[in-house]
Amino acid sequence: MKLLFLGDVMGRGGRRAIAETLPRLRADWGLDFVVVNGENATGGMGLSGEHARGILDAGADCVTLGDHAFDQKDMLRAIEGEPRIIRPLNFAKGAPGRGHRVFTDARGRKVLVTQVLGQVFMKRPFDDPFSALDTVLRAHVLGGAVQAAIVDIHCEATSEKMGVGHFCDGRASLVVGTHTHIPTADAQVLPRGTAYLSDAGMCGDYNSVIGMEKDEPLRRFVTGMPKGRFAPAMAEVTLSGVYIETDDRTGRATRIEMVRQGGRLAQAGP
Repeated sequence: MKLLFLGDVMGRGGRRAIAETLPRLRADWGLDFVVVNGENATGGMGLSGEHARGILDAGADCVTLGDHAFDQKDMLRAIEGEPRIIRPLNFAKGAPGRGHRVFTDARGRKVLVTQVLGQVFMKRPFDDPFSALDTVLRAHVLGGAVQAAIVDIHCEATSEKMGVGHFCDGRASLVVGTHTHIPTADAQVLPRGTAYLSDAGMCGDYNSVIGMEKDEPLRRFVTGMPKGRFAPAMAEVTLSGVYIETDDRTGRATRIEMVRQGGRLAQAGP
């Protein structure tokens, strides 16, 4: 199976790049399943139902969220009517939607997608991601109940992301980090067959401060005082993420490649 995961979509520029580029990548790379993290797609804070539909219409099979899952209040309703949107598994227990789901690709193969929020350096005390993942992965055995499993670990600390990667090694096809908006250079297949990348990066303008126009973040760093609101940068967008290939029999990864398409960063892909 050929799988693509794209990191945090930033604002209107990120949405536009997804709409313009993802259909071509699906065709050129023969992709079987695509996951996009969309939690910053609406003004850099959260995801609206309308913008989620745009990402899905562009060719995503699933959209994951994050700690800003419900910043856009209409997502509280939209997620209940759209099963292709996945919220964090260890979010508040009363939150709408689901933290995992099994999808079926065009050839009938089963793909589990789940997301957890980390605890280290995060502003809110989310539930333990390891026990939440363990329950889901035990119920959806790789190479048995599902032919592929994708885990989005949305958190600040690379150490925690790596811990989740090793915890899931052999039980997931891909563990990929999101949230920090900067792609890491540690793409690898772990010893038991799980593809791993600490952070997929963002689908946004990298001539920025993690996707935001530079002036306001710089002012706050220099003076310690806010003056205006953050606004997503709107120039050239790089789509960042990771591509993997898996063995249908075992669900384990056989190949991993970093993805950077368009924009300012050095280009990469399969």
